[in-house]
Amino acid sequence: MTLHLAIDPDAATAPYEQLRAHIAEQARSGRLPAGYRLPTVRGLAGELGLAVNTVAKAYRALEGDGVIETRGRAGTFVAAAGDAAHRAAAQAAQEYARHARRLGLDHAAARATVHDALRATYDPA
Repeated sequence: MTLHLAIDPDAATAPYEQLRAHIAEQARSGRLPAGYRLPTVRGLAGELGLAVNTVAKAYRALEGDGVIETRGRAGTFVAAAGDAAHRAAAQAAQEYARHARRLGLDHAAARATVHDALRATYDPA
């Protein structure tokens, strides 16, 4: 199993976000199985020609999303991301629904807002 990453320095997306997205996609697709040990922050930064803080920021975001877990000195590993990602998404959806209701949005308006946000996120111009 090998971690395949390519960071485009000319892309509009920040390098840490590219790294976060690549690792998250590979973990969720199963190309990086649960338990796969990721390189150290310093090691990956050196391999990709990125600043250590850039890789650390991506790892923190991935850990916050439940995609990876740090086990102290043992290292950083791919977590069972599917369950954690679905739980986090469900929690965010519930929070949004409560907030939309407090704002007085009806179902159609709340759904349209989500649809627009998803379209802007997944299909940027």
